[in-house]
Amino acid sequence: MNKPLRRIAIFCGLLVLALLVRANWLQYVDADELNTNDKNRRILIDRYASERGNIIVDGNPITGSVKTDDTDFAYKRTYVNGPMWAPVTGYASQAFDANQLEKLEDGILTGNSDQLFFDRTMAMFTGDKKKGGNVVTTLSGAAQKAAFEGLGRKKGAVAAMDPRTGKVLALASTPSYDPSSFAGNSDADTKAWTTLTSEDNKDKPMLNRALREVYPPGSTFKVVTAAAALEHGKVDDINAPTDTPEPYTLPNTRTVMKNQVSGCENATLKKALEVSCNSVFAKLGDDVTRDKMLETAQKFGFNNAELDTPVRAAESRYDKTMDRSSNSLSSIGQFNTAATPLQMAMVAAAIANDGKLMKPYMVDKLVAPNLDVISQTKPQEMSRPLSSENAQLVQDMMENVVENGGGRKAAIGGDVKVGGKTGTAQHGEKNSKRPYAWFISYAKTAEGSPVAVAVVVEDSDASRGDISGGGLAAPIAKDVMKAILDK
Repeated sequence: MNKPLRRIAIFCGLLVLALLVRANWLQYVDADELNTNDKNRRILIDRYASERGNIIVDGNPITGSVKTDDTDFAYKRTYVNGPMWAPVTGYASQAFDANQLEKLEDGILTGNSDQLFFDRTMAMFTGDKKKGGNVVTTLSGAAQKAAFEGLGRKKGAVAAMDPRTGKVLALASTPSYDPSSFAGNSDADTKAWTTLTSEDNKDKPMLNRALREVYPPGSTFKVVTAAAALEHGKVDDINAPTDTPEPYTLPNTRTVMKNQVSGCENATLKKALEVSCNSVFAKLGDDVTRDKMLETAQKFGFNNAELDTPVRAAESRYDKTMDRSSNSLSSIGQFNTAATPLQMAMVAAAIANDGKLMKPYMVDKLVAPNLDVISQTKPQEMSRPLSSENAQLVQDMMENVVENGGGRKAAIGGDVKVGGKTGTAQHGEKNSKRPYAWFISYAKTAEGSPVAVAVVVEDSDASRGDISGGGLAAPIAKDVMKAILDK
């Protein structure tokens, strides 16, 4: 072969080699990125080429699929009681992608997951249509209904979990939305989406308040402060005076801590939680110190930016750098302390579970189309914010709040012990806005504590003076707890 032909042959060989390298690179290196690229329409079409698997609650599907006349999308997602379950399912839309469980478990629901490779291969030989797997949740239909109907037209959220396992039992957020309203790709779907996501829509119906919104926890945070005071040796006897002056001045300031009730001077820790003395817990927060308060708060789950249920929860905050007076305010759930309803349910759950905090989760198992279990979630201990002995002391105090304090409307009666803590959290410039009404609680029987709940009501038709955790939020918590106990 002469020299020019040899050069051409070498050049062509290099081109073929480059083509092979590029093809293999696309197939094996860039494959995942291309498969998840928002502009890859083939993936979107494939997502709705067959019926999606379902999200299951109490053995029944809360989702479905319906055949369409669309040339690209053969099926469209449907929802049972969509607004009630939207904080759990999220949405799957032909035009606007997907989120929450619909997005996180998309591979299982579409049948495209590597975990379903065997099922897809068998379907090729048998001629069966490709089917998606199912996502079986930990949710309780009765508890979710009680939470959603309890909130009604009020803006707020409910989170409930099983303290013993971490299973999420209810996750309600209002106002809500119907994922079915924009599941397709028609003009009507676009209009519904535009209305829901508009900045002018002050209700923010697509905000998952139970997981993704943080609020000042108000007096419900005093449970954390009580736990810290016991754990770090600042209180040995919950029935002994706390040596708290009246009035109490915040450290390094001339600012007087106001109490909304009388009888807080030298009140015992048990009495202080019952009537919710700001001064006692502000002083205790300073006695414990910021760093020790921070240590306890973080063991309860605060400052955790990666809390996945598997839907990621927003980070609840306890300031790491604040001064002494700000730490005192934070110890009563004010200053810039902020928590999700799930976080405060975790606080109640850890107390109810004798100091052991279990990691919250809402997917019990993933199931193949042939009903084989692909994966099963196992309960996982997250931390131990306080000892069993101290947890039982806090239980004693929280049960006293329900028996003799502001939590009476959460009482269930019979052989059921209910522990709770009310909260009315001020917010807005100079506390000018309507306060948030909080209530956290747990129910306990002879067999243990099967449910812990956190309820927050952002606003209501009640006058400002009538807004309280015990009045607005406690009855909702009671109904949720009773739904679990009755089940």
